[in-house]
Amino acid sequence: MTIRAETCTLVVAHFGDPEVAMRLVVSASCQLIHQVIVVDDCSPIPFPETDGVTVIRREVNGGFGAAVNTGAHAATGDLLMILNSDLEIGPTFVSDFLEASAPFQPAVTGPAVLDRAGDTAYTGRHFPTVGHQTTEWLTPLARFRDRPQLHEAVGHDTRAVPGATVAVDWLVGAALLIPRAAFLEVGGFDESFHMNSEEVDLQRRLRAHGLPSVFVGTVSVMHEGGASSDPALRRRWLVDSRFMYAEKWGGARRLRTALRAATAVNLASNVARRAAGNSAVHPLATAREEWSLTTGGPR
Repeated sequence: MTIRAETCTLVVAHFGDPEVAMRLVVSASCQLIHQVIVVDDCSPIPFPETDGVTVIRREVNGGFGAAVNTGAHAATGDLLMILNSDLEIGPTFVSDFLEASAPFQPAVTGPAVLDRAGDTAYTGRHFPTVGHQTTEWLTPLARFRDRPQLHEAVGHDTRAVPGATVAVDWLVGAALLIPRAAFLEVGGFDESFHMNSEEVDLQRRLRAHGLPSVFVGTVSVMHEGGASSDPALRRRWLVDSRFMYAEKWGGARRLRTALRAATAVNLASNVARRAAGNSAVHPLATAREEWSLTTGGPR
């Protein structure tokens, strides 16, 4: 099976510095892609009108999922290539990604994602469990973060590495290729997820319609990732979205109980570290912050 770039619509959600998204759009536009759509999600700095690009301006900021949904409804290609605005792609990325994805269509596919240092982001994941998220919450385990066993324990599919092609439960949404008809059939992204977890929710619904998710690590992109937002806010958004996901798919109460138990473990560990002379550790303040995160989201 061959997929031509002329059958694909690129959808980019824009919020923030337009120069970042512009670099991506220019790179993709040179690769004979059928249609390029930028959805300006009520950005404080609007994306400029650009030749060869359809710019759609939302009147309110709805988050990543809402912006992509807007673009998908305006798309005319058979496939949606959904790329984060802060990606950097190579000169043959579009054709390479389509070629690598072709044998698996219809499916959700995603490439390897690297950071500027060349390190791999674990974008192939197992469907989230309370165990994954509790393990990730336990700060005493942080010193083992580079071990494959811990990556698996927090839900990373360690088979999904550059060069590999493997079916996974779901793919992180930095770069995705999705059949447009299937995307619209299941209602697109659930817009109640303002940021985070919307892609796993979507892929669970697509899986129920027979579409697998496949990591195609023979193709790669570079992703800066979260450089423009506050880390504390990002963590709040992430935890809130996980509670929303658990409320929708089951396990919200167990998740809250488990994270609070993990907070108690973290507190005991931090007290011990403080007693051992680590003045940079603030056990009570950290515990209060972690506990406050578990009060967010649905109950």
